[in-house]
Amino acid sequence: MQKFDVLIVGAGMVGLTLALALRKSSQLKIALVDTSVVTELDQNIDVRVSAINVASKNIFANLGIWSAIENSRAQDYQHMHVWDKAGVGKLDFSAKDSNSFPPENNLGWIIENKVIRHALWQEAQLDEGIHFFTDNKLASISHGDSEVFATFAHDASSQSFSNSAPAQPIIAKLVVGADGANSWVRQQMDMAMIFKDYDHHAIVATVACPQGHKNTAWQVFLPTGPLAFLPLKQANGEDSASDLCSIVYSTSPDDAQRLTALGPIEFAKELTAASDGKLGDIELKSECFTYPLTMRLAQDFVKERVVLIGDAAHTIHPLAGQGVNLGLLDAAALAQTLTAKLDKHEEITTELVNTTELKAFSRWRKSEATEMIAAMAGIKQAFTPQSAPIQLLRGVGMNILNNFGPAKNRLIAQALGAKADLPELAYQKDKL
Repeated sequence: MQKFDVLIVGAGMVGLTLALALRKSSQLKIALVDTSVVTELDQNIDVRVSAINVASKNIFANLGIWSAIENSRAQDYQHMHVWDKAGVGKLDFSAKDSNSFPPENNLGWIIENKVIRHALWQEAQLDEGIHFFTDNKLASISHGDSEVFATFAHDASSQSFSNSAPAQPIIAKLVVGADGANSWVRQQMDMAMIFKDYDHHAIVATVACPQGHKNTAWQVFLPTGPLAFLPLKQANGEDSASDLCSIVYSTSPDDAQRLTALGPIEFAKELTAASDGKLGDIELKSECFTYPLTMRLAQDFVKERVVLIGDAAHTIHPLAGQGVNLGLLDAAALAQTLTAKLDKHEEITTELVNTTELKAFSRWRKSEATEMIAAMAGIKQAFTPQSAPIQLLRGVGMNILNNFGPAKNRLIAQALGAKADLPELAYQKDKL
């Protein structure tokens, strides 16, 4: 029997961030369960990327992994160009227009998910207080008054523990579900979920843009949905040929099926036409992948001795690229909640788990997730097909906003992740 303070199910970006954040402020003993083992990075660029804002960068920097990410493949961008295909409206954002303090040179970074996870995984492997279980999935979790009991699916004698201990059942004071949108932990605990089909599918792929991405994130709102071109770092790390972008094309299910059935040349022509040729004649450089978009929100992020974070607790439309940032803030906030009253060598107590702190954490994070979900719904609704007069008014409104400094600064601050109620790890502390 292995005893831990915290059992984290899911060693993705959010789960690993939580493990490192807990260890930064305590000596808690952490178990991480995930059968998807990280492999060494290669030159193949992953189509799965994340838009990382300044708050998330600060979290990574304070955990000591930002330099590893930045020295791998992290593409900074200083500008955003947004326009309405059906109207005359446009918005242009620049980091130099930000009035943030300390000043920021970038609006954000586009980073492959595997690059982030690799840096987090490598750092976690160096910490003797973080123990990996990677050979077997969990079969069940049950809770008592003071502990949670978790068993593995089979082969309990296999060597799956990072220091070669057998994969015996785990006893922990707290379980955290960081295991994604289809969370096994959430299902095991029968935690209620609110969900709504966005009636959109997302198409993701890597493309080449002959005119270069110009360190700019591009987004056009089409009648069927938004199409984003996110700047990518070259696989060889050189900046001389900065023409690669990751696309996120959110469109109706029927249109997604039509587009993915096209050949590479025909699909690239559709992208060129949709983007008004602003990035040149697009060339497809990878396979296309598609997945349905669904809004999910757990009614409660905490139930007894189980906490949900990241996509296990909420999923939102990717049009603003804030899903991963929300999850990383969940991790930082939970670590802060659990360690705020602990001395360096204390363990999690029954009183801590049962007090109002976790309920306050749930309200804190659910409030921000709800706010973001509402904002995404509002933007999506604003750009649904409208009559010509409404389209004109929408375009006029965008152009007025584009020339109104205070409102633009507020939007830039939101994009940077600059908010009043951030976890301590999300502020710049250490030298970046």
